[in-house]
Amino acid sequence: MQNDSDRFFVLTGGPGSGKTTLIEALRRAGFATSVEAGRGIIRDQGTIGGSALPWADRGLFAELMLSWEMRSYQNAIEQKGPVFFDRGAPDTLGYLRLSGLPVAEHVRTAAKRFRYNPRVFIAPPWPDIFAQDEERKQTPDEAERTYHALAGVYTELGYELVPLPLGPVETRLRFILAEAGLA
Repeated sequence: MQNDSDRFFVLTGGPGSGKTTLIEALRRAGFATSVEAGRGIIRDQGTIGGSALPWADRGLFAELMLSWEMRSYQNAIEQKGPVFFDRGAPDTLGYLRLSGLPVAEHVRTAAKRFRYNPRVFIAPPWPDIFAQDEERKQTPDEAERTYHALAGVYTELGYELVPLPLGPVETRLRFILAEAGLA
């Protein structure tokens, strides 16, 4: 692979579509991976009693997400070989649009500058596996709207979307590795 962005693969999509489970399978298969910003921030904010939460201060939550994604990107540069990201910097842009919040110029700049492989894996809504929990409070409707918002942002930024098949983790893992040229 010629440069870092070529070896950086993003998995995106709405909540509850199996992305994090798939990222964990990639990690177990020996690939470098990133941790999803949203869940990490929610856990951290809960630990300290912070307000940067999607149900408290969406703007601050988005800023922390962007910071997390930029840090994940910088950490990935130190890794050898392919790296799989559980979301990328453009997800913050999609989140702000979905939330009806203003998008600051630095968010647009980050979405344009922090580039990933031109093919982005997107997990379509999957009602059969969707479940709410302490960190995922969105409804299935919100999950679907998130999917469409993210698809729009990545397409607008010139990425080719590669929809993940609905199926067992092993099937999705083989699909990603084949589509990324890593099988």
